[in-house]
Amino acid sequence: MNIVVLDGYSLNPGDLSWHGLNQEGELTVYPRTSADEVIERCVEADAILTNKVVLDAAIMNSLPRLKYIGVLATGYNVVDIAAARALDIVVTNVPAYSTDSVVQMTFAHILNMTNRIGHYAGQNRTGQWSRSEDFCYWNTPLTELSGKTIGIYGLGSIGMKVARVAMAFGMDVFAFTSKASSVLPAGIQKTTFDGLLGASDVLTLHCPLTADTRAIINSDTIARMKPGALLVNTARGPLIDEKAVAYALADGRLGGYGADVMCDEPPAADNPLLSAPNAFVTPHIAWATREARVRLMSVAVDNVRAFAAGHPVNVVNR
Repeated sequence: MNIVVLDGYSLNPGDLSWHGLNQEGELTVYPRTSADEVIERCVEADAILTNKVVLDAAIMNSLPRLKYIGVLATGYNVVDIAAARALDIVVTNVPAYSTDSVVQMTFAHILNMTNRIGHYAGQNRTGQWSRSEDFCYWNTPLTELSGKTIGIYGLGSIGMKVARVAMAFGMDVFAFTSKASSVLPAGIQKTTFDGLLGASDVLTLHCPLTADTRAIINSDTIARMKPGALLVNTARGPLIDEKAVAYALADGRLGGYGADVMCDEPPAADNPLLSAPNAFVTPHIAWATREARVRLMSVAVDNVRAFAAGHPVNVVNR
């Protein structure tokens, strides 16, 4: 089997091994691949692994040997699933590998906005505390999470674990979810989307990007949120209207925005969220702990191995 990895650098910048895939066939790994390089690089490929390189119908129709696409991520919107199904190309993903890491990043953003650790570390480097007339020094509001309400949009594996961590902080947990109230763990209160917006001191997004969820946070829904509420997005950038969020931060309608994802990645240098007050954006790294990438690599290899054995797993286009 001829296996091509189109954008291997983000998964393995050098601290992991491709040995497992090497055992499954003839392997070629490209650190990055532009759109106009895909066909040339994959013309002899039986299997392609991609993270963010798009594989559309035109590309797949130009690759007659292609029988397998392994997405090196949980989301698989980079692949035209309908076209792959029509061409009898198996598409797999890697589910739930990054749950713990994304939950950790979610709370890193929440705690940054409530405790402003980075801000005060920076203030100390400029001598602000050293010049203080008091034993302590602060110049921003500081917020305790206990007793506050967290609203969670989406209760998959990540959203559910966020709920458990929030309860450990003493927060009241509301959720917008398709799950029935009867199956939710004690301590999670199901509500409507409007109910979630109105109740949340912290609103955190943990849903897939679909036609229904695109730009669910916009000027209208922000107007229905608590004044000064904190918004967190570690799911998908296009879940929010970036201009609307930047405007709401500028006028104080939102108290803060913590995000690990953007609509376009990397973002344009003039993206308004990069300079908006109380916007804290990390460069899509929640998934990238070494522990999560080790799990991703392991499952990706297992996916290829199962396909080669004739019993594919984690298939998303049956």
